[in-house]
Amino acid sequence: MNNIKISGFSDEIASDFTTQLKTVKQLGMNYISLRAIDGKNISQFTVNTVKEQVIPKLQQWEIAVSSIGSPIGKIYIDDESAFQQQITILNELCEIAKILDCKYIRIFSFYIPKDENFDNYKIQVVNKLRQFAEIAKAHNIILLHENEKDIFGDIGRRCKTILDEVSSRHFKAIFDFANFVQCAENPQECYELLAPYVEYIHIKDAVYKDNVNVICGNGDGEIQSILKQFFKNGYSGFLTLEPHLVVFDSIKDLEIEHSTETIQNVAAKDGAEGYQIQYEALLAILKQLEQENV
Repeated sequence: MNNIKISGFSDEIASDFTTQLKTVKQLGMNYISLRAIDGKNISQFTVNTVKEQVIPKLQQWEIAVSSIGSPIGKIYIDDESAFQQQITILNELCEIAKILDCKYIRIFSFYIPKDENFDNYKIQVVNKLRQFAEIAKAHNIILLHENEKDIFGDIGRRCKTILDEVSSRHFKAIFDFANFVQCAENPQECYELLAPYVEYIHIKDAVYKDNVNVICGNGDGEIQSILKQFFKNGYSGFLTLEPHLVVFDSIKDLEIEHSTETIQNVAAKDGAEGYQIQYEALLAILKQLEQENV
């Protein structure tokens, strides 16, 4: 586990970027996943505004960026205007990733109209993801597909389909335990299906009963046992905290009306405490695995 690095979506701590970085540093962490800065989504930034407003603060607090938590692909599959806008945004985000010395950009595989058969949209989804992957290839960036709820690649089987069909070194998988649980998937079965494609891991847990997000290790995500398998099979990379224990400002930009996201606001008094609780729970899991000589 020597090569494992812990990161996290620091906008769950607070909207204020300085507060995010200060809290992360106090916890002894050295990385963040960059999603929202002072209440503004990373997709609204340009290379110049990142140079002016973001990099100086990252350097001040000696924090690096593990991934860019973009909203790319979180549009409806049949919204051609939005897709063209995202082509432009993705090119800019690739340039931003390069100046941040970050090789990963998180993306999604499109919302499908409610009550439609998701499988009927495979060709359209794959074609558009291939266009995203070509952009990433041109910039030597790796796109990370998150198994998000309500999108085409929400379940293990469809995640594998798009990974196989896009078939690019610049298009890899994120493994998100809670999202699989909230889609009524078996995380162990998803691991067995997707392990060869996984480049990045989100630490988020949930329970089947009511889809509520819980402290990692306390839900149905089988986080400890699956991490053990990842490590034994040579995974070396980031574990990125995404607590979802407290409602945070940028959550409104992440979900659609019929989302299955469920945050109860009972595990912590605020975002900073929720982030710390999740971090300490992950450290406890890693310590247990270390004692097992994983």
